[in-house]
Amino acid sequence: MSSATSSVARVAYLASDIIVDSQPTLPLTSQFAKEYSSLSATSSRRPTILSVPLGGDPGSTLLRNGSSAGLISFTSSAATQTIIRLVLDAAELSSLPLVLHLAVKNDLSEVLLLHSAVPFFLVSRTPQQAHDNSLLASRLARTEKKAVVHAFYDAKSDSVEEIPESEVQPFLLSEKFGSTNGVNGHNGANGNNGHAHAANGTNGVNGHSATVVSRSLELFKLYERAALSTVVRIRRACSPLSVHGSNKPHTVIFGLGDIPSVDIDGVSVVSLSLLTPLPPSRILDVIPSSASRIIILEQLHRWNTKWTPLYLELVDAIHQREVEQRPHIQSVYFSDPAQVIPLTILKLLQAAPSSAPIHLGSASTSSLLSPEVPHIPKHESSYTKILSHVFGERLEVSNSPALVLKQGAIATSPEFALGRVRGQLDQRNELIRSVQKLLEVKEISPGLHKLCSQWVLVKDDDTKSRSVGKDLITALESSKFSSPIIDRILALRAHFPTRSRWIIGSDAWSYDLGASGLHHAIASGLNINILIIDTLPYTSRNSADPHRRKQDAGLYAMNHGDIYVASVAVYSSYAQVLQAVMEADRHKGPSVVLAYLPYQNEDAPALDVLKETKLAVDAGYWPLYRWDPVKEAQGKEPFALDSDAVKNDLQQFLDRQNHLSQLVRSKPELATELVSSLGENVKEARKRKAQQAYDDLVVSLDAPPLVVLYASDGGTAEKFAKRLANRGKARGLSTSIGTIDSMSIDTLSQEEYVAFVTSVAGQGEPPQNGRTLFKALNAAALRGEKPFSKLRYSVFALGDSHYWPRPEDAHYYNKPGKDLDARLEQLGGERFADIGLADDQDADGPDTGYKVWEPLVWKTFGVDNIEVKEAEPDPITNEHIKAASGYLRGTIAEGLEDTSTGALDPSDTQLTKFHGIYQQDDRDIRDERQAQGVEPAYSFMIRVRTPGGVCTSEQWLQMDRIADEHGNGTFKITTRATFQFHGVIKRHLKPSIQEINKVLLDTLAACGDVNRNVICSAIPSLSRLHAQVYSFAKLVSAHLLPRTTAYHEIWLDKKLVAGEAVKDFEPLYGEFYLPRKFKIAVAVPPTNDVDVFANDLGFIAIVNEQGELAGFNVSIGGGMGVTHGNKKTYPRVADVIGFCTVEQGPIVAEKVMLTQRDNGNRADRKNARLKYTIDRMGLDVFKAEVESRLGYPLAPARPYTFDRNIDDFGWSTGDDGRHHVMLFIENGRIQDEPERDFKTGLREIAKIHKGTFRLTANQHIMISEIATEDVPEIKRILAKYKLDNLNHTGLRLSSSACVAFPTCGLAMAESERYLPVLIDKVEKICEENGLRNDSIVMRMTGCPNGCARPYVAEVAFVGKAPGSYSMLLGGGYYGQRLNKIYRETVSEPEILAILKPMIKRYALERIEGEHFGDFVIRAGYIAPTTSGKEWYEHMGGEGQYREAAAAA
Repeated sequence: MSSATSSVARVAYLASDIIVDSQPTLPLTSQFAKEYSSLSATSSRRPTILSVPLGGDPGSTLLRNGSSAGLISFTSSAATQTIIRLVLDAAELSSLPLVLHLAVKNDLSEVLLLHSAVPFFLVSRTPQQAHDNSLLASRLARTEKKAVVHAFYDAKSDSVEEIPESEVQPFLLSEKFGSTNGVNGHNGANGNNGHAHAANGTNGVNGHSATVVSRSLELFKLYERAALSTVVRIRRACSPLSVHGSNKPHTVIFGLGDIPSVDIDGVSVVSLSLLTPLPPSRILDVIPSSASRIIILEQLHRWNTKWTPLYLELVDAIHQREVEQRPHIQSVYFSDPAQVIPLTILKLLQAAPSSAPIHLGSASTSSLLSPEVPHIPKHESSYTKILSHVFGERLEVSNSPALVLKQGAIATSPEFALGRVRGQLDQRNELIRSVQKLLEVKEISPGLHKLCSQWVLVKDDDTKSRSVGKDLITALESSKFSSPIIDRILALRAHFPTRSRWIIGSDAWSYDLGASGLHHAIASGLNINILIIDTLPYTSRNSADPHRRKQDAGLYAMNHGDIYVASVAVYSSYAQVLQAVMEADRHKGPSVVLAYLPYQNEDAPALDVLKETKLAVDAGYWPLYRWDPVKEAQGKEPFALDSDAVKNDLQQFLDRQNHLSQLVRSKPELATELVSSLGENVKEARKRKAQQAYDDLVVSLDAPPLVVLYASDGGTAEKFAKRLANRGKARGLSTSIGTIDSMSIDTLSQEEYVAFVTSVAGQGEPPQNGRTLFKALNAAALRGEKPFSKLRYSVFALGDSHYWPRPEDAHYYNKPGKDLDARLEQLGGERFADIGLADDQDADGPDTGYKVWEPLVWKTFGVDNIEVKEAEPDPITNEHIKAASGYLRGTIAEGLEDTSTGALDPSDTQLTKFHGIYQQDDRDIRDERQAQGVEPAYSFMIRVRTPGGVCTSEQWLQMDRIADEHGNGTFKITTRATFQFHGVIKRHLKPSIQEINKVLLDTLAACGDVNRNVICSAIPSLSRLHAQVYSFAKLVSAHLLPRTTAYHEIWLDKKLVAGEAVKDFEPLYGEFYLPRKFKIAVAVPPTNDVDVFANDLGFIAIVNEQGELAGFNVSIGGGMGVTHGNKKTYPRVADVIGFCTVEQGPIVAEKVMLTQRDNGNRADRKNARLKYTIDRMGLDVFKAEVESRLGYPLAPARPYTFDRNIDDFGWSTGDDGRHHVMLFIENGRIQDEPERDFKTGLREIAKIHKGTFRLTANQHIMISEIATEDVPEIKRILAKYKLDNLNHTGLRLSSSACVAFPTCGLAMAESERYLPVLIDKVEKICEENGLRNDSIVMRMTGCPNGCARPYVAEVAFVGKAPGSYSMLLGGGYYGQRLNKIYRETVSEPEILAILKPMIKRYALERIEGEHFGDFVIRAGYIAPTTSGKEWYEHMGGEGQYREAAAAA
């Protein structure tokens, strides 16, 4: 036998990612919580369970957690307070994947308040129906991302056939039945500017202005689809309406609630399981034309409006019939199922029709429904007894549970109590005025006059007001003088004695000071005392929901300035409790007493309460204090600390995060009594220490100023320079800091002490912001000048000894610093400290050398013995910038308005990446502009987000137009299969993005620490499969899209209507977003044209025997980025971890990304990618974490085969009969050149093409979906503009390069402009050896970040300095294996010298089908790379081909 509650709890536990459980009034415990505890011991699933106290706000918890969950469930009994709070947040909750499981007992009055607020409302009468509807609701909420209310009766127990645990998650994620377009916001080619998740309106249908009927039908279709899936699984009916009884009834009864079976001739009964949505057509289907009367039978104790929602639904449906066919509708309420018997129904049928609702049962029945008096936990009597003892007859608990019988459950709320107190105080003031008026009446007797005068004088006295009041009442009653004033005074006689009025509540009020009513009581100014009892044990303080921060009601009250506040604990200091309540009573105004009473349940022994109290008070978690604002007005200290343990260790206490530390921050003036309690010896020790520090600083005042100059491209040298300057200031030195180029020789000659910090750029060149002074120093040395006779200097040089491994290149190590040191000496300068050399290869990196050099600087100034304990400010990192950006806003909007510079603020340039924008400058003319004294030629790169790489002809034409009107006249197809514009100046940024937006594209999340553009295979021959894969890529992209509105506000001028009252939030990313970028690719075997293993997350399509997409193998952990010389960084190919269905794919992507979000390295961006997280955690551990978040294990991976990663050029025909042509676009650059007007040609094609363009990850273009009749014209244009020329070598067709110079700020060498030149020379070698048509995958990048995926190429070149590259060999032909560094530094002559004999040998010795990458391994040139962490092993070649041997 199972109860409905246990069945619902089980389904919620197995189906949900997050469960929010509402707790009942103490000492009761949640029945759901008991089930969850039992399930946690037996189930392998571990959803997050959050508890909300009865007075807490469940809506905020659901909103905060719901958007990031696949399914969130809320379980609660249908309590009034809970339902009202849910109604307040219903508009936002309605668009979450949320199920509200609400247990009811013989009354639907409360839950029906949610009827119109959520899209779906289900009702269950039996445990089996509760089980089935729980499954249905979970499926519906998860698949349609809409809220579902499930109200069920929990009084009965019965046998229940339950779904096995192992089948719950597969059922929820199984394929949908049928198709409903346009729902959930997925109704555009690329969504609506990145918002494919468009928020649904209150009724959950896209927010469109459709009629109520159409919305209801759309929602009902979604219900039917989920119900069909449920029926298929459980093999039981899930009908929204069930009918039994007569086939041709004269009366139809619609029953809502726990209605017994009724069998009456001529009557049919319709039981409702679905209340919302209920289309009129479905209602009319169960009302035959024979029916002349409808009875709506609802189990409601009360209803505040005349008609119920069900009544209105039926009336609306009936009015669609002709007038003469409309039956009469009668509304009937009942509370007890025993009232619904055939005799009662017959009486209703015999009674004359009534327009007013009928209530079954007598008046006495309704009296039985009077509210139950809340139980007061026995431990809380510790405080109520103190109040009774201290105030006796004067005590009045304004929200006493005893009032519930007369006033209802609301009588215990602070709002009600406050209103009651306000009314009593108003009546007492009226009494005072009446007595004073009576004193003015001359006819009263002297004795009566005397008593009135006495009472006015003692009206506020605790005892005399009562005794004198009694005498006055007696005198008034016996007086022969008659007056309306006397009558009014006697009517108000209850207010003669002064009272001590208290409102007593739990700490649940502290979670939401505004919604709980506590705020109104504190701000009222009334003479009211509030006792808040906190029952959370100290040992359980960390078990609560960390996001539901309990507000410090004491601190909040103190900020009002006129509130008495005390924090007490009866089991710690009984005397302090007495003192606090008496002081609170004396205070004329609001008082707040926070009372600690820690216990888990009512059976907890007093000894446990004592132990918990002692722990909390001694640890400072619960400090004992009193705050009296009256003393402050008198010039006395208002704050008194009563915690003995805290007094003994005040400084440590103030450092803790507790109530008093918050108080000190808001009120710095601490009590003099507290300071004196530290002891005279402590004060003397501090004085001596302060005097010593002062003396040390005075000595340093005579030291000369220190100037710190730095030259830095990557920021490392700048960081060390700032560290030096800050530490100098901490030692009392006058320091200033600037770039080396900020000084001229003349100004430098006037300085006395200068510290230089410089790194290396290129082949031993100084960084960009130091080159001008370097050149000037060299020129002065050639002239024989000695301008630095008074200059004393020291140089700290940063470099990497491993960066130049060959002996002939070793002098490049730290060359700028060494040259600067020698040049300054040559020009007359004198070293105050020897040069410091930092080597990235040291144990602590450059810190090793810095720790040796810095003390020498301080010794020069005589401040080396000064102890500096102040913590240095943390460097501003990307994590700080993201968190402080206001969800990617920063000051971008303000920067765009600044016309004084072509650049944006440096921190904003980190944020614009999330908007798809990089700030760059033209490096070809950087030196020239610097010589002219003007800023660099700043411009911006814009990257478009095109999921799946597909665009329409209209979109292509818009991209072409943007390149001409706002960019540099060209645009690039990137290795992420999207568009990229260069040369866009700042004032053209917003117009460019707005133009992109006009054709339903955007740039949001094209860059930055988020999921980037999702790419997929082009596969021209499999049109249907491509459509499925492309749809999947779009779905994943939309699912992982950032939800911030900053993009639309900044670029599209769409302002928030509510201003700052509405705050952004990121359900997936949070305010810190991801540690680094995240890339996803979808591949379709046998072509790995997207290099799926080079991505953080890969989906490898698996096709079933019918040629349909069955699902995907999932690969994780690929990544290309490396830092030269840093062996903690390496490339990695992904590992396949299992198989998922198409429906599961977006959720799998989400969970992998969230696991990286929560475990990635945010302290070191160079080690922040997913590949490092997996290697650090271990693949099995990472996979287990993902599966834990999913709630089910991934299926085993299925077989697949790749055979290439290059594009299939030329014409092909798809299985739908339409044609495609793949064009070769060298390195993806779309531009017009002599004899190659590719940009013009593609524009002409776009003007007539009716299909789409597919951009590939190899930087080429497919003109796709060409109708047969259009093929000749397309071929004509291709031939005219030579776009059909495929007469290239296999080497060139297989090549790829990133942009590099002149625009990329990270480039160290040429790439896009140089690779074609290099291929010209290498392909001659290939042709000489008969390899013209053989494909060899060759790739080049200008830096080690790997945008062109060089580390999986068969031959690759990675830029190190202008004209200098690392050469890599041995990658897998279809991207399955990493290559390895063969030569760390090569120039063009060396490249050709290495490749010529190697290619010749390959032509002669290769075996059938052997690719070049496999050959160089078999021939012994290079060792295979088996994993990313082993990438550096055996680098430099093998045997006779090792680099050292070659050099010899």
